[in-house]
Amino acid sequence: MSGKGETTKVVILARGLGTRMRKPDESAHLPATQSAVADIGLKAMIPMATQTGRPFLDYLLSSLADAGLTDACIVIGPEHGAVRERYERDEVPTRIKITFAIQERALGTANAVLSAEDFAGNESFAVLNSDNFYPRESLEALHEMAQPAIIGFDRDVLVKRGNVPPERIARFGALDIDSEGYLRRILVSPTDEMLRSGKPIFSSMNCFLFTKEIFRACREVPLSARREYELPQAVHLAIEREEMRFRVVRVSEPVLDMSSRGDIARVAEFLENVEVQL
Repeated sequence: MSGKGETTKVVILARGLGTRMRKPDESAHLPATQSAVADIGLKAMIPMATQTGRPFLDYLLSSLADAGLTDACIVIGPEHGAVRERYERDEVPTRIKITFAIQERALGTANAVLSAEDFAGNESFAVLNSDNFYPRESLEALHEMAQPAIIGFDRDVLVKRGNVPPERIARFGALDIDSEGYLRRILVSPTDEMLRSGKPIFSSMNCFLFTKEIFRACREVPLSARREYELPQAVHLAIEREEMRFRVVRVSEPVLDMSSRGDIARVAEFLENVEVQL
């Protein structure tokens, strides 16, 4: 870790099966290039710029470099050679160092983080999804911190200013935050008290800052009802054992979420004028 206590390492979770993305959607009229990648569920590599073929992950990597996160480990499956070829051969980044970790089977996000343990070493590191485009404020917060943290995104802002429809917002849960600003739990849904208060409710978009203590929790977290080793449950385990405390960084900026085919056109429109420098 640098003398300033800044974090420069980031783990990008790109191993998921892309089940929602692979699901047919007749209302999403996609060019053949986008449709072909959507068919295999590799969301990070879906072309956003039709002329250049620049994939979504290029935009995320560029924004990470802008924020000072300059050492990235992309967690992929053994079948995802296209991602490795992109950044080791076709367009090698100069502003952000890229390494890869292989998650042999899609066993959940906690297991994916565990696959990057050698990359992280003893340093603090950010973790985020490969199918979300996060606001710069959130990425800079992760860079500037060294203690464990979670970025909480205002649910109303995600809907009103981003591309998250109201019916999807429940998927991201709600953060139960104590009086000192630390995370108690990531709830499946807001409590009645939260809803009655009229105060902003903050959700998780898998945007974390971890220290090495998270790896024990990732190793020991039990299988969820979905038969996966899930990162939120590993976070809860670390909190319950009093091994980690997570500062909640509240952000009132939108996140672009690319979960399904119906999201692709809108996300591409948002990114149309975003400059990419790898």
